[in-house]
Amino acid sequence: MAYSTNEMMTVAAARRLKNGSVCFVGIGLPSKAANLARLTSSPDVVLIYESGPIGAKPSVLPLSIGDGELAETADTVVPTGEIFRYWLQGGRIDVGFLGAAQVDRFGNINTTVVGDYHQPKVRLPGAGGAPEIAGSAKSVLIILKQSARSFVDKLDFITSVGHGEGGDSRKRLGLPGAGPVGIITDLCIMEPEEGSHEFVVTALHPGVTREQVVAATGWAIRFADHVSTTAEPTDVELTALRDLEARTAAAHGQAPGEA
Repeated sequence: MAYSTNEMMTVAAARRLKNGSVCFVGIGLPSKAANLARLTSSPDVVLIYESGPIGAKPSVLPLSIGDGELAETADTVVPTGEIFRYWLQGGRIDVGFLGAAQVDRFGNINTTVVGDYHQPKVRLPGAGGAPEIAGSAKSVLIILKQSARSFVDKLDFITSVGHGEGGDSRKRLGLPGAGPVGIITDLCIMEPEEGSHEFVVTALHPGVTREQVVAATGWAIRFADHVSTTAEPTDVELTALRDLEARTAAAHGQAPGEA
């Protein structure tokens, strides 16, 4: 089956979520990838959302953390305070799955403003629970489309800390967990280099060239010594993803492809 670059990105991200893991899910691309994982390679993954649902199994993608579909399909629903204090800060979240407007070479995230904070060009949705997820989850996955505007040399605002200034910066900040372990885009997969914790390209999606990745990155991106090629989406993965998007579009009155 033919597939789009967005589908490749979602499938590649879904594959990173291990079966049986406890995942704190962000809305948007992270939710799509996490639910695709639940429908394919990781049926026993436990999806947790900020509003309190634990073990959510939505049949359509939620519009927000307050979407009733999450509570209706969850194993249980607890207060938001318990999600953060007991589950997240208590070290019970294996993976935090986040999106971003901007990301830098050390996996720090901006979802606050583009431009000067006091006179921004664009005011973004804000932090939500992302700073706490980035700071306390055992590991973090980041998913976003790649461009020089989103992969920047210096963030306009640091909303959520990844590996800080690199090296042992995260440890010196007293943050638990491994921090960001992967950035999945529509072009490639990046992982932090041992020691420096700078993100380098470890896999290119089929048909993508190094030149394309360089042009879509706002810093001097480097490549690992061995760069693999991402396995193409299977028919099973694509069918599950497209069915999920179709159900979502029908439920929310969207045109096909908007889900």
